[in-house]
This record gives sequence, structure tokens and C-alpha cells, in this order.
Amino acid sequence: MSASPAEPAAEPGNPESPELDEAISRVEHELGRLFARIRVSWREAATTVHPDLQPLGYQVLTSIATGKATSAGAIIERLQTDKSAVSRHVRQLEQLGLVESVRDPDDRRARVLVATELAQERVALARSRYEERLGERLRRWSAEDLDHFAELLAAFGD
Repeated sequence: MSASPAEPAAEPGNPESPELDEAISRVEHELGRLFARIRVSWREAATTVHPDLQPLGYQVLTSIATGKATSAGAIIERLQTDKSAVSRHVRQLEQLGLVESVRDPDDRRARVLVATELAQERVALARSRYEERLGERLRRWSAEDLDHFAELLAAFGD
């Protein structure tokens, strides 16, 4: 059966395919569900670290604890958030005894943020709980499916 001129052909890669539009809508819906679940996980992780910690504060802390961002500017860039939010969360993390500002060993004029031993322990606990839940879900898939999923995610992120 051929498509009428008013209805585009349902061919793979046809940008005007109704089936492609429906598939895109399903992906958008599932991404929304996934992002909501991730936000819940961040909230749970933040509470594991400290009951007063917000999810963005947890993200700031993990950026510091992993060494991926050790200055306010690097955190702002990594998390794509504004300076006032980062400053507020860094201040809270310092007050909770989770982060310290120390002299940069490479540039004695500058300061870097480091996670305290308490923060490292709490982040490790939060991450282990998260990784356990994630592992439970992913272990239901074959290694081949996981590899394909990882490839698709990488391609989507590019």
C-alpha cells in the first residue's frame, strides 16, 4: 500500500513520518519520567548526606567530592546554574562541615573547595544506595542490551 500525497510514507528516516512523530513523543514522555525519577534520587541522596541539604546542594557537593569542580566558577559551568545559587549552597555545605575552602597548592593566591572526610563518607553512602537501585534495574537486561543502550545514550548526548 502506498502513502497518499497528504500522508507521508512511513519509512525509516523520513522526517515527516507520523510513526516517527509518535515515536518522538514517546521518547519525550519517557525522558520526562526518567528526569523526574532522577530528581527524586537526587533528593533522596541529599537527605542521606544531611536532612537540610537540597538536591542542588548535593550536586554541588558531589562535584567537589569527585574533584570534577573545585571552584565556584567550575561548579557553575559544570551544573549550568547561577552564581548566587552555587554561593548559597557552598556556604551551607561549609556550615554543615561538609566542605572546606583551602589554599590551592598550585596557586597559593587562589582557594579551592574540598570535601571533608564526613562528606566523603556520606556521599559514598548515598552513591552506594543509588548504584544498588540502578544495578537492580539494569541487571534485568542483557549485556548486549546494556551496550546498545549506552551507545544510544552517548549518541543522543552528542
